[in-house]
Amino acid sequence: MYPSRWRDCAPRQRLGLCQRSHFGVHRGSGAPRCRRDSPGTLEDMLRPVRLVAIDIDGTLLPTFSQAISPRNAKALKVAQDSGIVVAIATGRRTAYTAPLFEGLGLRADTPLITSNGAVTRTLGGEPVDRSQLDARVARGLCGLLRKFGAMVFTFDRIGRGELVLEDLDQAHGRISLWVEANRDGIEVVKPLEKALVDGDNPIQGMVAGGIGPMKKAEKALKASVWAASCECMRTEYPARDLAILDLLPPGVSKGWALERLARRLGIDQKETMAIGDNWNDVDMLEWAGQSVMMGNAAKDLRSMAKMRGWKQTQPNDDDGVAMVLEAAVARRSQVNERPKHWATTARS
Repeated sequence: MYPSRWRDCAPRQRLGLCQRSHFGVHRGSGAPRCRRDSPGTLEDMLRPVRLVAIDIDGTLLPTFSQAISPRNAKALKVAQDSGIVVAIATGRRTAYTAPLFEGLGLRADTPLITSNGAVTRTLGGEPVDRSQLDARVARGLCGLLRKFGAMVFTFDRIGRGELVLEDLDQAHGRISLWVEANRDGIEVVKPLEKALVDGDNPIQGMVAGGIGPMKKAEKALKASVWAASCECMRTEYPARDLAILDLLPPGVSKGWALERLARRLGIDQKETMAIGDNWNDVDMLEWAGQSVMMGNAAKDLRSMAKMRGWKQTQPNDDDGVAMVLEAAVARRSQVNERPKHWATTARS
């Protein structure tokens, strides 16, 4: 179980965390743009990994499957047993994430960074960290973005009403698999603003549609009065002509959540690895001291990885994650570092 102090969510300015906006807006007083520290010595760059954050869709999962492959599953367990903190970092909400790891033998206190960084819980359900999008901002986003695609808001509660939308047919037409998988948690409210009352803030919003309309939506948001009031993360699936804009509290991203987790655990940035394949993974890849782009990522992302000196691994359908984790475990063995239980490390 997490020590209670890990669950304390201190104000971001006091923590001095990187709060990077994809619109180039700095949050907080003098908050630095999220970036990796300077590489330092060769010894720094070769430090064994102590914390790894792994994306799910397009990274850990095969393209046409909702089951983790045997090799990837084994690699997760072996990495965790070796002393590496294995964290999951996904745009999925917690209830849509945890079932993927049932039966894999992972610890109950495995960290799950979900909703693109807005919520962190353990695999066993213990709350760790949470941010919310102001309901007033959410209402404003409805008026601005509903014309571009299907809108959904996520609330931090269990059961029906966890996901709220106003047009089930529209959502089913764009994200039918998602609708079917999440039907038990969906509530239809027309207009959507009725579900966004003051004092009942959502965790995040989402707009889904074709790649072209979603780029227009992102541009419209950037030019609007709401640009400074939320974070926008884009995920693209070109083969399906599908893009998703996740609308998050200001400054929140996978990278923001990963930095907070690393600080709680007392793990250095240079000992932290991130593995991902899409645009919403860029923040955590930028922050991590050791970054890995999947071989199945879009060409623009693979070019970015090459320019920034990030490693690349094999595609998700070829167990690229397992290859990275196996190498990380081997590195730990080479330096004869005694495996440390991460909760013990955090308490020291």
